[in-house]
Amino acid sequence: MRIAVVGATGRIGAKLTENLLANGHSVKALSRGGPALDALVAKGAEPFLGSFDTGEGELGRFFEDADAAFLMVKTLWAGEDFHGHYPAVALRFFDALRDSPVKLALSLTAMGSELSGNTGHFQGFHILDQILNRLQGIKLVHLQGGWFMEDLGRWSDAIAQHDRIGFTLAPDVKAPWVSIQDLADNAAKEFDTPNDGHRSVKQLGIDYTMPEIAEIVGRALGRDVGYRFVDTRDHKVETVFRERFGTLDRWVYDLNTSAALNDGRVKFGNDRPSLPTTMEEFVNETLRPLIEQARTDGAKSETFLSWCSQS
Repeated sequence: MRIAVVGATGRIGAKLTENLLANGHSVKALSRGGPALDALVAKGAEPFLGSFDTGEGELGRFFEDADAAFLMVKTLWAGEDFHGHYPAVALRFFDALRDSPVKLALSLTAMGSELSGNTGHFQGFHILDQILNRLQGIKLVHLQGGWFMEDLGRWSDAIAQHDRIGFTLAPDVKAPWVSIQDLADNAAKEFDTPNDGHRSVKQLGIDYTMPEIAEIVGRALGRDVGYRFVDTRDHKVETVFRERFGTLDRWVYDLNTSAALNDGRVKFGNDRPSLPTTMEEFVNETLRPLIEQARTDGAKSETFLSWCSQS
């Protein structure tokens, strides 16, 4: 199968591309270029320069000779238009795919993408899904990923300095977490053994509460690590965020994201495949070295997460 991979040099796309090549597929790799693309080309991928996130390149030609496609939108955390980015990219996908020979598309989306309404971070993925669902003649798999375990590295400094993880997720909320390797492996399987459904959803993630994650980290480090819930309804928290860490738009975006999780609107069902990478394994093999390095490096510039993690 000839598969066109969007974001082929990113942390997900690179692993997926390597998987697909190893499984004997022909891969057309979209990237803006650089050593990471050169490395994939050396392994057998065909390069294509461009970006659906920015609109650069001859994107109308990217899918013109592909049997299948992997789609993903890069989250621009530092951007100003949080919600407008996803519809813009989705429409670029739609325009490039609708007259292409692609018969199977796998779209990396997010938990909660099935929900309409104001759900913060998840709202853009709902719009992405709805636009892609308009494609005719293409089998579409919405791959809903949980939080990436790798993103726990954002707390490495906070844990090193304060032995605490601070966040806006309520202590009793179980959220799904998935390693990037497991996500890439499951995405590759969708191309190896495609299902017969015209539209399908696959959810990937293992549920953990934040206190459970803190306890796992503590066991790995051999010392107590706690969890501090930061209530976004506290006016002081908003004031600190807006004065020191971000804009009003970003605050509202994050506020709505936390609310959608904390009030139970965004959550996964129980029909999920088992995943090989547990939180215990990830913490021991990946996160613990980051925390130990952070302790060696010493204090860094304060972030909102490290501020949340203070007592």
